[in-house]
Amino acid sequence: MNPFTYTSATAVEDAVRDNASHEGAAYIGGGTNILDLMKENVARPTHLVGLNKLPLTAIESTPEGGLRLGALATNADTAWNEEVKRRYPLLNQAILAGASPQLRNMATNGGNLLQRTRCYYFYDTATPCNKREPGSGCGAIGGFNRIHAILGASEQCIATHPSDMCIALAALAATVRVSGPDGERTIPFEDFHRLPGNTPERDNNLEAGELITGLDLPAKGFEKNFSYLKLRDRNSYAFALVSVAAALELDGDTITDARLALGGVAHKPWRDQEAENLLKGQPATPETFARAAAKVVESAQGYGSNNFKIELARRAIVRALKQAAEGSQHASDVFLNSNP
Repeated sequence: MNPFTYTSATAVEDAVRDNASHEGAAYIGGGTNILDLMKENVARPTHLVGLNKLPLTAIESTPEGGLRLGALATNADTAWNEEVKRRYPLLNQAILAGASPQLRNMATNGGNLLQRTRCYYFYDTATPCNKREPGSGCGAIGGFNRIHAILGASEQCIATHPSDMCIALAALAATVRVSGPDGERTIPFEDFHRLPGNTPERDNNLEAGELITGLDLPAKGFEKNFSYLKLRDRNSYAFALVSVAAALELDGDTITDARLALGGVAHKPWRDQEAENLLKGQPATPETFARAAAKVVESAQGYGSNNFKIELARRAIVRALKQAAEGSQHASDVFLNSNP
């Protein structure tokens, strides 16, 4: 591990100022991802700004009728918060589908948004990776790419975003609150993460030195008809090959509102609003769900080892929407017995 210095901030303004005063600085909360990256020599911060003393752990109502999640509230505390469980069960189930209890006890909400891809080539410094070293090439293209993207990828990068929590946040249309050298601002969740394009090294649209301080959930939580479906290779402690957050609002058998977001398929949480529009005003039937699923995957592209993901995603969407329409109100966690 490379040498670095460390300070512990007690106020947001102090944390931002400390970060700006050190070239190569990084923030650290729970440390469940950045420490791994440092151990593997993928991340090399020269200075760490500790955040755990900042007053950002509260989960409280907003004036607009929603809920604000503190950036330093742990994933576990968020998932088991009574208001989250009652009003946003989709988020509760997505968080509980991720990682392990031990990691959820440490990982923070802000850090969850910032976790980096688990692409093998990104972690292996002996291989080319445009995300780790821009201009070096993408080892996954033409290599072993079973876990990689089928949507929104580029010639520079086909890595996927690893979060479960973020898929639910995308479906719920959350807002990210940040503070930085130029003050405070909010970012719609759909604009927070980036597709790789020609700059795969940039995972998100944070400016230099900006710190996530909270997440705002809107008043509508789709608490009656939802489903979080996660398909993975083993039944615990594994990242999604494909995951689907589906949420519906029904008037009888007619869909009046819909949300659909996917994980494990793109460089960012993949919300498809065109597919959502195909659902609105339609009966909650398998045929309706199949049309929406076909829309989502119509531009999908496999790279060899991950071709199976296209059909897997299509079927997962139909299944998740069916579960949401039935009001099953639970997550469905499926592991694959074979290696397609």
